[in-house]
Amino acid sequence: MASLAAHLLNPFLRYQVKRKLSHAGDTASIRKAFESRLPVPRGVSYTEAVIGGIAGEWVEPAEGAGPTMTLLYFHGGAYMVCSARTHRPITGSFAQRGVRVFAANYRLAPEHPFPAAVDDGVAAYRGLLDQGTAPAHLAIAGDSAGGGLALAVLLKARAAGLPMPARAVLFSPWTDLAGTGASAIENDGRDPMIKGGKVPEGAAIYLNGADNCDPLASPLYADLTGLPPLMIHVGANEVLRDDSVRFDAKARAAGVPSLLRVWPVVAHVWPMFHSFVPEGRQTLDESAAFIRGAERGAA
Repeated sequence: MASLAAHLLNPFLRYQVKRKLSHAGDTASIRKAFESRLPVPRGVSYTEAVIGGIAGEWVEPAEGAGPTMTLLYFHGGAYMVCSARTHRPITGSFAQRGVRVFAANYRLAPEHPFPAAVDDGVAAYRGLLDQGTAPAHLAIAGDSAGGGLALAVLLKARAAGLPMPARAVLFSPWTDLAGTGASAIENDGRDPMIKGGKVPEGAAIYLNGADNCDPLASPLYADLTGLPPLMIHVGANEVLRDDSVRFDAKARAAGVPSLLRVWPVVAHVWPMFHSFVPEGRQTLDESAAFIRGAERGAA
């Protein structure tokens, strides 16, 4: 059963985010809709850094034994908005749970359209490997567009012959920029944040004329053979629900271990709201345990 907090959050988001996004006609308007900041986890240090030529920040526990797993995290925001800083509610929570995080500030559209974000993501991934991070101690994650980017980075890294990380975690990933999932229509009125009809508009800004079925833009259309074990979280009422459901099915058909969790009621990328939505804390608990389990050889 969904929490009362999850139910109460949705009308607030419908007014504060979905209403603004529905009327946004340009990138500046979209960025303004995401101006608000959420509470940042305590007991965590945030240190600016450059990895593989890509700026970002290390997010680490301020005290205690050093974590043994490193996570490369890509923030969401339709490839146009947000940053490592805006997503500290998620990256800081991973650090609280014993995972060292590098949050990358990849280049954003429209100033830097596809494939700039993918190139930056691979550069950051390669940089972590070059610094000596063992693949067995490395995971990759992202939310929404950042989830799609994490998968694109895996695909391009595989093509380049780079070793795969131990695990990947995805929160409401955007895997189909063609917007062919039934949930884009079925959940248009249910999703408290995203309007289904706006998804192709956002994709077009990022793609800048590129094919919306290019696997590096829409990983749903890729050959997924050889990807690391996945954990995917998505909300049942999300416009992007089927981006996760179909990706999970295709991954498992390709022999990739994939754990899909479809949550009732929750909003898009609800772990961002973990400070008052218990489902957010539970999702982060499960995801951090999945990442740490790689080192123990857990299934």
